[in-house]
Amino acid sequence: MNQNSRESLLTPKEVSEILGVTEHTLAVWRCENRYPLPYIKVGRYIRYRSKDLSTFLDNQTVQGGYDA
Repeated sequence: MNQNSRESLLTPKEVSEILGVTEHTLAVWRCENRYPLPYIKVGRYIRYRSKDLSTFLDNQTVQGGYDA
Protein backbone atom coordinates (compact mmCIF):
# COMPACT_ATOMS: atom_id res chain seq x y z
CA MET A 1 0.00 0.00 0.00
CA ASN A 2 1.42 3.38 -0.89
CA GLN A 3 1.27 6.56 1.18
CA ASN A 4 -1.62 8.01 -0.86
CA SER A 5 -3.79 4.94 -0.20
CA ARG A 6 -3.32 5.19 3.56
CA GLU A 7 -4.14 8.88 3.62
CA SER A 8 -7.42 8.35 1.79
CA LEU A 9 -8.91 6.02 4.43
CA LEU A 10 -11.69 7.48 6.56
CA THR A 11 -13.00 6.32 9.92
CA PRO A 12 -16.71 5.66 10.50
CA LYS A 13 -16.80 8.85 12.59
CA GLU A 14 -15.45 10.92 9.70
CA VAL A 15 -17.87 9.34 7.23
CA SER A 16 -20.82 9.82 9.57
CA GLU A 17 -19.97 13.52 9.87
CA ILE A 18 -19.70 13.89 6.10
CA LEU A 19 -23.01 12.10 5.46
CA GLY A 20 -24.84 13.59 8.43
CA VAL A 21 -25.79 10.23 9.92
CA THR A 22 -24.71 8.50 13.12
CA GLU A 23 -21.99 5.90 13.37
CA HIS A 24 -24.73 3.49 14.42
CA THR A 25 -26.56 4.13 11.15
CA LEU A 26 -23.40 3.25 9.21
CA ALA A 27 -23.14 0.03 11.23
CA VAL A 28 -26.73 -0.85 10.30
CA TRP A 29 -26.02 -0.13 6.63
CA ARG A 30 -23.01 -2.46 6.76
CA CYS A 31 -24.87 -5.22 8.60
CA GLU A 32 -27.95 -5.14 6.37
CA ASN A 33 -26.17 -4.25 3.09
CA ARG A 34 -28.68 -1.43 2.88
CA TYR A 35 -26.57 0.82 0.63
CA PRO A 36 -23.69 0.05 -1.74
CA LEU A 37 -21.02 1.78 0.36
CA PRO A 38 -17.88 -0.39 0.33
CA TYR A 39 -15.75 -0.58 3.44
CA ILE A 40 -12.54 -2.22 4.62
CA LYS A 41 -12.46 -4.36 7.74
CA VAL A 42 -9.19 -5.29 9.43
CA GLY A 43 -9.82 -7.02 12.71
CA ARG A 44 -12.34 -4.86 14.50
CA TYR A 45 -11.44 -1.70 12.60
CA ILE A 46 -13.64 -0.33 9.82
CA ARG A 47 -12.34 2.15 7.25
CA TYR A 48 -13.81 3.69 4.12
CA ARG A 49 -11.87 4.77 1.04
CA SER A 50 -12.53 8.41 0.23
CA LYS A 51 -12.91 7.52 -3.47
CA ASP A 52 -15.61 4.95 -2.58
CA LEU A 53 -17.45 7.58 -0.55
CA SER A 54 -17.26 10.01 -3.47
CA THR A 55 -18.63 7.35 -5.84
CA PHE A 56 -21.41 6.53 -3.39
CA LEU A 57 -22.41 10.19 -3.17
CA ASP A 58 -22.30 10.55 -6.96
CA ASN A 59 -24.63 7.55 -7.30
CA GLN A 60 -27.05 9.00 -4.72
CA THR A 61 -27.30 12.32 -6.56
CA VAL A 62 -30.76 12.90 -8.04
CA GLN A 63 -30.97 14.97 -11.21
CA GLY A 64 -33.99 17.07 -12.07
CA GLY A 65 -36.50 19.15 -10.23
CA TYR A 66 -39.00 16.50 -9.24
CA ASP A 67 -39.49 15.29 -5.69
CA ALA A 68 -39.08 11.55 -5.31
